[in-house]
Amino acid sequence: MARLFGTDGVRGLANEELTPELALSLAASAARVLAAHDRSHRPVAVVGRDPRVSGEMLEAAVVAGLTSAGADVLRLGVLPTPAVAYLVGTLEADLGVMISASHNPMPDNGIKLFAAGGHKLPDGIEDEIEAGLSEPVARPTGLGVGRVHDVADAGERYIQHLLTATPHPLAGLRVVVDCANGASSVVAPEVYRKAGAEVIAIHAEPDGVNINDHCGSNHPDALCAAVVEHGADLGIAHDGDADRCVAVDASGELIDGDQIMAVLALALAESGELTKNTLVATVMSNLGLHLAMRAHEINIVTTAVGDRYVLEELRASGFALGGEQSGHVVLPAYATTGDGLLTALRVMSRMAVTGKSLADLAGVMNRLPQVLVNVPVADKAAVAVSVAVRDAVDAVEAELGEEGRVLLRPSGTEQLVRVMVEAPAHDTAQAAADRLAGVVSSAS
Repeated sequence: MARLFGTDGVRGLANEELTPELALSLAASAARVLAAHDRSHRPVAVVGRDPRVSGEMLEAAVVAGLTSAGADVLRLGVLPTPAVAYLVGTLEADLGVMISASHNPMPDNGIKLFAAGGHKLPDGIEDEIEAGLSEPVARPTGLGVGRVHDVADAGERYIQHLLTATPHPLAGLRVVVDCANGASSVVAPEVYRKAGAEVIAIHAEPDGVNINDHCGSNHPDALCAAVVEHGADLGIAHDGDADRCVAVDASGELIDGDQIMAVLALALAESGELTKNTLVATVMSNLGLHLAMRAHEINIVTTAVGDRYVLEELRASGFALGGEQSGHVVLPAYATTGDGLLTALRVMSRMAVTGKSLADLAGVMNRLPQVLVNVPVADKAAVAVSVAVRDAVDAVEAELGEEGRVLLRPSGTEQLVRVMVEAPAHDTAQAAADRLAGVVSSAS
């Protein structure tokens, strides 16, 4: 059977793949597993969600599952994922549950789990929770059943935390924020205003249906236009649960997660906060990031694709900054997971303290053209051991030298091999990617 947990919790079409029955069982099992280490008190869980329609249904099921396992529930309502992670820690809960499918379309939903302290779960704990779905258990009765309480000031607690983590007031900055009609629709505009910026909010009227609908970090075109229209200094686009962001400079040009990391890495290095002078990024980060960091004597540690792997490396090695090209950026001194609002505040703070435009700050990195070709294959394993593929990759790498890069990566969910090529010119990258795609297709 396929593993229930993916790279970021359990996700699927709500009420078909991700049913209330599954949500209830999953929450109950999580409560039993994550609270098993300490029997001295009744376990406590915090629960938050994004505003999509199915969130109400799944929240009810999750709360029922947690309380049926004897856990008390602190219900947060609609809040970003990083707010839930933060409140797991500050409310001293044993676990947290975020009901969201992040950047996915409205019909999907998901369940993300956090352990005590607000940390994402390692594979072993997820496997233990999954195994617990099929095990018979004795349920508490009477006073052993969990209780439910609403945390009325959950959003304000999170906002105050973000303001504390913002090192410089943002007075004088005008920002357009695209909230993706998602979980950040209230707190993002509010915290940016309280930090001192002039804020113009778009796509900040969630109705349960319009989340991620041609808006947010996956669809930044409207934000690019709005920044120019309003003469703003920058734009910020969040995804549905606001654990990431991308930015737009004053001319309407997109600034991706790699460029944001470059800006923040230099800021932290300047203040002496960049532990071991090292940034953590995934294999998909642009070669331009590597070249820019090398020029400033900053090391890069590379992980597999997925913010969970970045988080694992940050925790294991004690590094201060990591993230992904998609805009998941983690600052472990202030957050246990990717936090799009925190990231945006730190970028704006850097603009305010230096007096430089976002374009100037991001200009430290030259983003090389990157071409990605998805190649359908019959046998991913055959491609992995193919001598012809290896020889073709070696030939392209030799042609590109230090000014380009090749990455072949099998899909984890489909019969595809992803061929990625970076080069100084788009035509060069496209030609090389097409050539390699042909070799990969023949090898399978």
